[in-house]
Amino acid sequence: MNRRTFVKTLPALTLLAGGAAGLARAQDAAVSSPDLKPIALPKPETDGGKSVLAAIKERRTTRNISARELPPQVLSNLLWAAFGVNRETGAFGKPGRTAASASNSQEIDLYVALPAGVYLYEAVPHRLTPVVGGDLRGRAGRGAAASAPVNIFYVVDLARYDTGPGQPDRNIGNPEVQKSYYYTDTGLIAGNVYLFAASQGLAAWFHNCNKDAAARDLKLRPGQRVLFAQTVGYPA
Repeated sequence: MNRRTFVKTLPALTLLAGGAAGLARAQDAAVSSPDLKPIALPKPETDGGKSVLAAIKERRTTRNISARELPPQVLSNLLWAAFGVNRETGAFGKPGRTAASASNSQEIDLYVALPAGVYLYEAVPHRLTPVVGGDLRGRAGRGAAASAPVNIFYVVDLARYDTGPGQPDRNIGNPEVQKSYYYTDTGLIAGNVYLFAASQGLAAWFHNCNKDAAARDLKLRPGQRVLFAQTVGYPA
């Protein structure tokens, strides 16, 4: 399949990636925030920046972060690097992502808090779907987290774990096993964010957050849980 054909298949792949639940989640988000509009992100750039080895050398936590806004292209590249689609076909009939997940469950959602509101990152169409209006960056934490241009809330959706007869991982239905999976998968995504930030001269900070308040504000279902937050911006 060539690149043009792949682009035309994106709507169908969206259904494969999230199924009916994923589509319903995006629709619910749009209904809950009628004043916000979806953000069509620019096509992600897949080259440039420092080398992988140089980015690893520069990787660090930076807590002093400027309120300066990230350009749309930088935001696009950041989210793609974090957990975007990097191949049309991965395991279990789903698109491949830039970070691994258990049985390609893709159970981690990125809720992106910007000054105008919180958006759900949809990887296949590469866009931000509104969730709730208003500045909720303070739910990520105090200090720079409340004023930095981007805060990513990592939210697990337990319904993504396929426990059906075709699932080769017999332990994937065990809550303790699931916990080990979603914490590991969150770490893999957060690691991508750290490396992207180092490659582009940005600041990144992975930290705890006000989980209960964030879950309430984001109107999460019982099977969804806020895990951590990560703040990204220019160094102060």
